[in-house]
Amino acid sequence: MKLDHLVLTVKSLNNTIDFYKRVLNLTEENFENGRKSIKIGLQKINLHELGSEFEPKALNSGTGTADLCFITDKPLSKTVDHLKLCGVDIILGPVSRTGAAGPILSVYFRDPDGNLIEIGHPI
Repeated sequence: MKLDHLVLTVKSLNNTIDFYKRVLNLTEENFENGRKSIKIGLQKINLHELGSEFEPKALNSGTGTADLCFITDKPLSKTVDHLKLCGVDIILGPVSRTGAAGPILSVYFRDPDGNLIEIGHPI
């Protein structure tokens, strides 16, 4: 089994898409009926705007309720430099963690909705 996509409920589609494109260099996708997502590799993050979610949806959907971890192949020092250039406040790290495939060195920050974002690099 593998992950195909996940869904984030957001306050503003535009702010969220701008953040993920600018800070994480992800790609925007647009679908029929105004649906939007951001691509990360072979997976995607579907975006639902609060109050206009698509059905079916989580029973208690809300903003700022996700913790996401992305793995980078770039040195974490370059990631930290990029985050600083984008004006993103790092709230923790670099710290050692255990990722799905083994040990990683991670930094943590928040997206515009307050979701916790972790970027890790394998060590």
